[in-house]
Amino acid sequence: MLSNELDVLRAEIEEMNLKILDLLNQRGEVVQKIGRIKEMQGVKRFDPVRERRLLDLIAENNDGPFETSTLQHIFKNIFKASLELQEEDNRKALLVSRKRKPDNTVINIKGELIGDGNPNFVMGPCAVESYEQVRLVAKAIKDQGLTLMRGGAFKPRTSPYDFQGLGFEGLKILRQVANEFNLAVVSEILNPNDLELALDYVDVIQIGARNMQNFDLLKAAGSVNKPVLLKRGLSATIEEFMYAAEYIIAKGNDQIILCERGIRTYERATRNTLDITAVPILKQETHLPVMVDVTHSTGRKDLLFPAAQAALAIGADGVMAEVHPDPAVALSDSAQQMDIPEFNDFMQKIKSTRLVHS
Repeated sequence: MLSNELDVLRAEIEEMNLKILDLLNQRGEVVQKIGRIKEMQGVKRFDPVRERRLLDLIAENNDGPFETSTLQHIFKNIFKASLELQEEDNRKALLVSRKRKPDNTVINIKGELIGDGNPNFVMGPCAVESYEQVRLVAKAIKDQGLTLMRGGAFKPRTSPYDFQGLGFEGLKILRQVANEFNLAVVSEILNPNDLELALDYVDVIQIGARNMQNFDLLKAAGSVNKPVLLKRGLSATIEEFMYAAEYIIAKGNDQIILCERGIRTYERATRNTLDITAVPILKQETHLPVMVDVTHSTGRKDLLFPAAQAALAIGADGVMAEVHPDPAVALSDSAQQMDIPEFNDFMQKIKSTRLVHS
């Protein structure tokens, strides 16, 4: 008799579990709808006042046998799972998301494919100083069989008294030298109003760390038909970095290269702290190619090679570093730039690791 009663009660529990399951999934669907509305309204998903009201409602209506604190703990976990469901739903909607586009985005820059599984290198001086300076570096780049040359014409500097770059004159020098050696120009643009004119000189628009959340610039870059190399902000989270890229792709330009360049932490042994795990996270979360700037992340020439090795080993699509004919007299970042013999040695060691095809 007792055995039969136990079976009946267990069957009731199973039926209740299925009802709870069905209600939880119905709740999840409503939560997703709320999340989409909040997204359109620009409202934060987590509302602590609303959560407190719901927990108080549970306390007011609990007649036992469970303790109120036990039920509130259970519902807190339900609320947490609901927020995660909203965030997951939002990530699926992002245009940069790999869930939206499973295949890798591959970018063709003068025949150089970025994101096809083979590593690429972006090399050149921190700042354009003269035609002769850029030409010496360009020749070294060409001799190493590389295609992508970086160079700063507009320099956003922490101090207003530091060298700010040659502006459009610097871009003209880059274009002239690049044409001589059949190289592609990667250079930073600071002002959305300069973008249209800069298109005549650059092959890749670089948006630097300090401008990662310059939304007008991001939108302007998204409206042109040029690849964009977007650097992670000094203190930006990976999610914020992805949203910055979303500003570009939402305007129609999906030719985006993400660049991890180190973030600001309490550590002072290096210029910044290289968040090397950001590379596989970005590769998993997005379909965009990911590069690592080993110069700005470390700020130390003795760490450029091991940092580049780590970047390539963990799956980066390329490495960016700075090269100057005579770093001692460079107008910016003299301590962290390689001279040409050091650059040749760097490339030779990289090739000898067999991470790069000769």
